[in-house]
Amino acid sequence: MNSLAPFPPELRRTLEAGLRGLALEPALADPLLAYLALLVRWNKTYNLTAVREPREMVGKHLLDSLAMHSHLDAIAAAGGALADLGTGAGLPGIPLAIVKPGLRVTLVESNGKKARFMRAAVRELGLARVCVAESRIEALDEPGGFDAITARALATLPLIIELGGHLLKPGGRLLAMKGVYPHEEIAALPAGWALLAAYPLRVPGLDAERHLIEISRAS
Repeated sequence: MNSLAPFPPELRRTLEAGLRGLALEPALADPLLAYLALLVRWNKTYNLTAVREPREMVGKHLLDSLAMHSHLDAIAAAGGALADLGTGAGLPGIPLAIVKPGLRVTLVESNGKKARFMRAAVRELGLARVCVAESRIEALDEPGGFDAITARALATLPLIIELGGHLLKPGGRLLAMKGVYPHEEIAALPAGWALLAAYPLRVPGLDAERHLIEISRAS
């Protein structure tokens, strides 16, 4: 995989330091940089992400995606399933799949060129437990198929639930990645859904507010 990642040593060191800051093994830098190399290469032609500089991608894409990883430990240990809704170029789903190999991840994306990139990345990175669903979220016909759904910079909490709530198993959770604490979105949750917890997240190297919002069907 190293041949895919011709990055300067300081970029690797930045990523390794960030992984340590998130209590992850620095050795995970190898597959993460292989993914980053693919993203940089395809981005030149397909405009997959507005962030174009690899050093910026380390913080804003890789480490930002991984800031929530510990909240998936129990699901990954049980071989459970996560749907990443509106994943774009595979964020956060692909980095999470790399660091949690027990997790089954479905990357849900309706944009054809982004889905093509993700299929190529999944194949080249050997991510056997990851699949790409080229579909609108609301059209994905896997009701009750997932232990958790996640979304990063996709939509408001009520809209995420409207589009993807049908995908959750009984007792399943929405783990939504947000910036500042979304008071108004939480107040507007649809009937039958409730906030379980909100966790401040720290992203190494990023001086920005991040929260993980955990929601489930009300008991």
